[in-house]
Parts: sequence; C-alpha cells; structure tokens
Amino acid sequence: MKVVIVEDEIAASDNLTYILKSINSEIEVLNVIDSVADAIDYFSNPTEAVLVFMDIHLADGISFEIFEKVKIEIPIIFTTAYDQYAIQAFKVNSLDYLLKPVSEEDMEGALQKYEKASANSVAIEDQLKGVMSLLQASTNNNYKLSYLIQKRDELIPIKVADIAYFFIDMGIVKAVTFEKQEYTLNKKLETIEEELDPTNFTRVNRQYILNKQSIDKLKFHFNGKLIVDVHPKTEERIIVSKLKASEIKAWLNS
Repeated sequence: MKVVIVEDEIAASDNLTYILKSINSEIEVLNVIDSVADAIDYFSNPTEAVLVFMDIHLADGISFEIFEKVKIEIPIIFTTAYDQYAIQAFKVNSLDYLLKPVSEEDMEGALQKYEKASANSVAIEDQLKGVMSLLQASTNNNYKLSYLIQKRDELIPIKVADIAYFFIDMGIVKAVTFEKQEYTLNKKLETIEEELDPTNFTRVNRQYILNKQSIDKLKFHFNGKLIVDVHPKTEERIIVSKLKASEIKAWLNS
C-alpha cells in the first residue's frame, strides 16, 4: 500500500510513519507534504498513492483549501486535534479521522475501514462539503487539546492543560509544564497562539504565551507596564507593555 501524509508537524508525521510501518512493513510513504500550496502542486499530478492522511491545520492554511484547487480521487483519513463535537461531525459524514496523538489501535481501525470502503470521488467531495459546514459551525471549539512532542528518540503527547507557558528561547519555541518539564516545539509562536483557546491562554508579549492558571500575580512597573509572576518561575522577567496591560487585566478578570 502506498500512502501520502499531509502534515506540517515533523513529530506527528514521523509518528504516523512509524505506526504505519509497525502495522504493515509493506506500507510505503511516498511523500510527506507540509503546506496547502505543496499539496495542491502534488495532487495536480498523477500519484501512485491509494490513501492520504491529512492534517486539518497546515503551515499556510486549512487543508480544505486544497480541494478548492484540485480534485483528489483517493480516500482521505483526516488527523485532528479537534474536540469531541467536531469528531462527531466526522462520524456523521462517514469520513474517518484519527485523533492526535495517533495510537496504533486507532490506526489499525482506520486502515480496516479503508479496506472496506470504496474510493468514490463524488462521495468524498460530498462528505467534505458536509464536514466543512459543520467545522465552520463549531469554529470556536476547535482548539488544540494536546501536542505530540519529540524528545530525543521518543514522541511524547503533552496535554495543553498541563502546559504553564510557551516561550521563545534563541529563536526556538519551548513549552514548560506545571511539573517544570521543558519541551521543544517545531512551530512558530504565532501558530501556537492561533491553536489555543483564548479563554485559557494569551500572548502577553513577543516572547511568551501564558496559561491563565500559571499566573501568580501582576506587579506594577514604570510607565504603566506590568511584570507577570508565574509558576514555574522564569529566568527572565515577563514584562507587559502599557498598551497590552489593560487587555491582560481584563482577560484575568473574565
């Protein structure tokens, strides 16, 4: 079986490849694509792939944009970090899905379903339209629940609720849990900001995104700025600008 993976997180695509090979060593991953633009280019030409694993959020947009430009006539299994409501939407529309972080058991079930299904391109298009409308209706609920993080030779699922804050260190984005564990993410801070529930997380400056539960107190600084004390403690002071200060106070008071 030849497959294509459309996924912008290296750890996630590596995990998918590893699980596929563990289930069936004859499965061949023809290509790993990390953007909408590259996916459009790839699927504009003939492919030997018989199955596609596709993430919803890619480096340059939403994967459904791909189908506005090119017709994909092979079955698609979506990988998603969406909440239970959105997952039910996939079930209703008969499109299979894998909830991140993907487990071997879930993958086996998805492959079994693929083997029983027919690769009907018209049905796939109809299902996609249904899923898109349901996703649009539940946009406010589609926030990350976990991140699959690579640490040395391991892939570790970390719940978003367990992360105290994200920050940039020498150009590298890191996540720190309430248990004081530090992990590196292969993502931009801007992307992470869009993926998080703004009720629980906010970006306080260029370097930090904070979990509301991590904030111990605010301290007044000069010229209307604020200093934020968090746990676990940071090596540097987290300073909020005067323009951002009122927004942060309102967020904490909500």
